[in-house]
Amino acid sequence: MKKVFLSIAMIILSGAMLSVTAQDKKLPPVDASPMDMAYYPPVYPYLVKVKGEPGTLVARVIYSRPQKKGRTIFGELEGYGKVWRLGANEATEIEFFIPVSIGGKHVPKGRYTLYAIPQETKWTIILNRETDIWGAYKYDQAKDVLRTTVPVLSPSAPVEAFTMVFEKAEGGANLVMAWDTVMVSLPVKFGEKGTAKRK
Repeated sequence: MKKVFLSIAMIILSGAMLSVTAQDKKLPPVDASPMDMAYYPPVYPYLVKVKGEPGTLVARVIYSRPQKKGRTIFGELEGYGKVWRLGANEATEIEFFIPVSIGGKHVPKGRYTLYAIPQETKWTIILNRETDIWGAYKYDQAKDVLRTTVPVLSPSAPVEAFTMVFEKAEGGANLVMAWDTVMVSLPVKFGEKGTAKRK
């Protein structure tokens, strides 16, 4: 009987110690620039996987969403003419599940890092083959898959949190990027081979 009580006491004591240890763990705070995801077709996991609507996954972008917080973003926080990670924290990544064409150039299906070089009237959008990168500190131009230029547009109102979203367009989709008083739209064509050779 003593062995039974001793065993029970040991189990209770072990549980209490595990509870204390778990309570002592420091969990990370909520990120100031939370990670988000955009799909094409939009809301793909819900519409296709949950509701059962027809559709094939074409593209997904994973990015972090910094906030404006009263700052002037382009030309100040993000300097003109410098490579930007298109968000915060890890560099933005885009994955294509089918071959696409951007700026008339063929892009094989796969995962890429997406950068931008903002200017006042245009942005250079860069697709780079090196993934899992923090910021743009180790950006390597030699690993670029393509560069294309898109004009700067103005949203109807300032955008507080950096936002990326796909919208349907003729022959494909546009990847719309907006923050503060700036918006750009990257056309992505489906089913076109473009002019570049496969890598």
